[in-house]
Amino acid sequence: MLDLRLVTDKPDEVRSRLAIRGQVAGVEELTRLGLRRRELIQEVERLRHDKNQAGAEMKDLAKSDPEAAAELRARLKETSSRQKELDSELGKVEDQLRALLLEIPNLPHQTVVAGKTEEDNPQLKISKSPPLFGFTPRPHWEIGEDLGILDFARGAKLSGSRFTVMVGRGARLERALINFMLDLHTQEHGYTEVLTPFLVLREIMQGTGQLPKFEDDAFKTTDPELFLIPTAEVPLTNLHRDEILEGESLPLKYAAYTPCFRREAGAHGKDTRGLTRQHQFNKVELVQFTKPEDSYQALESLTREAEQVLIRLGLHYRVVSLCGGDLGFSAAKTYDLEVWMPGQDRFLEISSCSNFEDFQARRARIRFRRGKGNKPELVHTINGSGLAIGRTLAAVLENFQQEDGSVIIPEALRPYTGFESIVPSE
Repeated sequence: MLDLRLVTDKPDEVRSRLAIRGQVAGVEELTRLGLRRRELIQEVERLRHDKNQAGAEMKDLAKSDPEAAAELRARLKETSSRQKELDSELGKVEDQLRALLLEIPNLPHQTVVAGKTEEDNPQLKISKSPPLFGFTPRPHWEIGEDLGILDFARGAKLSGSRFTVMVGRGARLERALINFMLDLHTQEHGYTEVLTPFLVLREIMQGTGQLPKFEDDAFKTTDPELFLIPTAEVPLTNLHRDEILEGESLPLKYAAYTPCFRREAGAHGKDTRGLTRQHQFNKVELVQFTKPEDSYQALESLTREAEQVLIRLGLHYRVVSLCGGDLGFSAAKTYDLEVWMPGQDRFLEISSCSNFEDFQARRARIRFRRGKGNKPELVHTINGSGLAIGRTLAAVLENFQQEDGSVIIPEALRPYTGFESIVPSE
C-alpha cells in the first residue's frame, strides 16, 4: 500500500503519478482522512500531556487548596471524556484509511509512460527473426489434439471449461519444462528453490495486493476460508511477512514451481481456445527481496534471467515496458516478455517482471535492518514468471511444428524429456 505520509504531504504528486494509470479515485478522500488523522493524534497527545500535568498538580492542591483541587478534578473529568471521544473518532478514521489504502494502486515509476492499453506499451527489445515455414502453421490446440497429447474435451468433462488433460508425451513435456526452468534458475541464477502451500490465508493474499481488488478472480474454500494461489508470488513474498531481515542477507532470491488457479472473471470470451487462459496452470515463479537502492538493478537482472528460458529454447520473443494503463495494481514498473506464436500470428505474454518497490512490503510488514542499532526499513520486492509453463509448451508446439504434424523438441529440453520429437503415430 501507499505511504500515508506521502499522500498527505504531497497529494498533488500522488495524484499526478496515479493519473498515468488513468485512475485517481480515492486520493482526495485519502488525503482528507490522513490530515484528519494527524489532527486527531496531535489533539489526543495535547490532552494526554494536559492530563499528566494536571495529575501532578492535583497532589499539591489536594492539601493546600481543596477547592482548586475540586475544580481541577472536574476539568480532568471533562478532558478524559473528550479524549475518549477523540480516541473513538481516531479509531474510525484509521479503519477508513486502512480500507481505502487497500483499494488504491501503487504509484508508477517515473519512467513509466502514459497510455491506456497494451497497444501503447513501448517495445524495448526483439530477439532473432521468427521461424519461417513452408506451410501454414497451425495453432497449438490443433497440433496437440492431433498428436493426442492435449485433451480439451476430457478436461471439460472433468472440471468444465478452461481445463485441460495432458497425456503421454504432452504430460512429460510439461514436467520437463518445469524441471528445466527450476534447474536453470537455481543452478545458474542463484535462486533457492521453495515448495510452498497452494492454499493461503486471506491476509496472505492481501499482502501481495490480490485482495481486496481481485477477489472475484480467486478460487477459495470455506470453513476454513483458504484461497487457492493465483501465482507463487503470493506465498513466496509472504515467506518473510512480519519479519525484520538482516541487511547483509539481501538480496534473497527464491524460485518455486506451483500450480496456479484463476477464475478469469474479467476475461469472458478472451483467449478461449487452447492453453492460453486456463483456470488451472503451472508456473515457475521468481521472487527477490532487495534493499531499496538495488531494486531496479534487480528488476533488470531478473528480467534477463527469465529471458534466458526463451533463449535456451530458441524461441522468438520481444520485451515491452507496460504503460500506465496496462500496469498491474501492485507494480511500480513492469517488463512483459512476449513469445511469438506463429500458429496465431501474434505475440503472447509469457512473463511479467515487476518491481513493486515497498508497496507489498508495507502491506506484509517486511523490513530489514542495515546494521546493529539502525532503524528497520521496508524492503523492495521484485518478481516475475520464469516462465508460465502452459504457454511455453504451447509456444514449443507452434514454433517447432513440422509439415507432417510432428513437433521437434528443443535441444535444451531433450535431457528432461528423453525424446527428440513427438510424432502423430505416438
